[in-house]
Amino acid sequence: MKIARVRPLEDHKLELTYADGSVRLFDVKPLLDLKPWKGLRSKTLFDQVRADFNTVTWPGEIDIAPETLLLDSVVVSAAAA
Repeated sequence: MKIARVRPLEDHKLELTYADGSVRLFDVKPLLDLKPWKGLRSKTLFDQVRADFNTVTWPGEIDIAPETLLLDSVVVSAAAA
């Protein structure tokens, strides 16, 4: 599933909008004590997130596997029929 848009939210959460129109919420907090995601504690860096190559990325070659985003996120709204 391709991520069409990502929006950083408060409390280190990401709103993920997929190409099919579904929206999911992903909590980055569990990753913040691990490399390479420690730098994302900085709101300035966290807010630089972008959708890129079916996943989300930040400057400094930081990303999260698309499978992780899908499996560890919760549905906010389902895809349009």
